[in-house]
Amino acid sequence: MARFHFISGLPRSGSTLLSAILRQNPRFHASMTSGLGALVGGAMQIMSPGSEVALTLQTEQRENILRSLFTSYYQGIVDRPIIFDTNRVWTARMPLLAGLFPDAKVIACVRDVSWIMDSLERQVRKNPYHFTRLFGPQNHGTVYSRVEKLIQHDSLVGSAWTGLKEAFYGEQAVSLLIVDYDWLARSPDKVLPLIYQFIDEPWFNGHDFDHVEFDAPVFDEALGVEGLHKVRSKVELITRRTILPPDLFNKFQGMDFWREINGSKANVIAAKQ
Repeated sequence: MARFHFISGLPRSGSTLLSAILRQNPRFHASMTSGLGALVGGAMQIMSPGSEVALTLQTEQRENILRSLFTSYYQGIVDRPIIFDTNRVWTARMPLLAGLFPDAKVIACVRDVSWIMDSLERQVRKNPYHFTRLFGPQNHGTVYSRVEKLIQHDSLVGSAWTGLKEAFYGEQAVSLLIVDYDWLARSPDKVLPLIYQFIDEPWFNGHDFDHVEFDAPVFDEALGVEGLHKVRSKVELITRRTILPPDLFNKFQGMDFWREINGSKANVIAAKQ
């Protein structure tokens, strides 16, 4: 039976890049966001109080059903002993993961929220001939309305940020590793050994940070955001000026709570405040 770990965190913060690097190890399977998060959420809804199904199930049955979703999802498709499943919802499901897979670790990729907004806006402007599915039908007006939609607690950035904060200060924080995008992109040779140590796996000498490959054109086309999951071949940190108006960029400064580790048992690879 494969051993599970999980990749989560904030959007546009290096989760696809990290997966592309990890999958260079022939023992590891890692990819972009999977459908497991939605499947697990749907099963939990069906089994929750208020449904007829819930009346027929005991706690042990619920646990067995949910665990079998994880194993069945990859059975016959992936034959590697270590599976990293990626989904931003996992940081909000830490008690569930701890119950199903007590030895599993969660790696959460993070980034300054202002630069996340900048990155998402850049993707939108690269595709000017159609609207994307990131904002819903009523939020295509200006960068201000787009960013306001993204930060709402039930939207792409806001839900991931609140879920991460819950995990950071939660009871299972010791199983959480925060990986800052800037550090990963600037020094992958230093960050990757720390990740291996965290998941208790022997180091793999075959990582090549100059030839990393990942792309998901069909998935990105369906979202209306071409190139969203395309990873550059060379891992490096590219500095640039923001395309956001100054007031909008500054609005999200100071949301990087993971830089202040007091009050949390989480493991952090990031600069302190």
